[in-house]
Amino acid sequence: MASVLVGRENGAGTGDRLQARVVENGSAAHAYPTSDALLRGERAARNLSDAVHFLCTLHGRHPGVVDHAASRSVDPLTRRWFDEATRVFAAERAFLTRLAVAAGPVPGTPGAAGAQGALLSQRHAIETLAQSERNGCALGAALAIALDWVVIRQIIDIAGERFGVDAAPYGLGDFDAVHALATEAAATVANERAILFGAEQILLQHFGLWDLLEARQQARDAA
Repeated sequence: MASVLVGRENGAGTGDRLQARVVENGSAAHAYPTSDALLRGERAARNLSDAVHFLCTLHGRHPGVVDHAASRSVDPLTRRWFDEATRVFAAERAFLTRLAVAAGPVPGTPGAAGAQGALLSQRHAIETLAQSERNGCALGAALAIALDWVVIRQIIDIAGERFGVDAAPYGLGDFDAVHALATEAAATVANERAILFGAEQILLQHFGLWDLLEARQQARDAA
């Protein structure tokens, strides 16, 4: 709570703090998404296939996080953003689905049952966040996904090149709009806490996903 209050006193907007959390705790902060093993190594195709399938399980179903969060939005300001965001993530789901088909089956990996259980727990956690009744929590989750997806989309674009699947550019790259929305939606300290909490929990799940995928890559290499 103290950090939120200090941030307000220093004049920083909620959008700035949201972006800082994405950079510090999101996919960009993990080593695996930019590793040779995933992107360039001799087994990169297998590792990219694994990442595509796991991302599809986490974010490839409808309704997704953005859809759930949109259904809880009644404010005209957030509704306009969600109208665009739901359209964009419908296209992202379609891209992931086509990629999963093109990539072939999930790579066989020691400890697969445990990994699948962990993945389903992550999916349950993000769905719970997206359906939270706490005012601002679902919005924060959706905004964090929109920002963190920039890094994730770079990886699935590389997978698309490798597996021969093209997609239109990611449509939520206007960071200024996300920053402004987060700041304007944080009308109270309680709203801001909820927005940042929702965002932090999503980023935690994404970071955990890369941990899981890296562990699977290492298990395959060691087998």
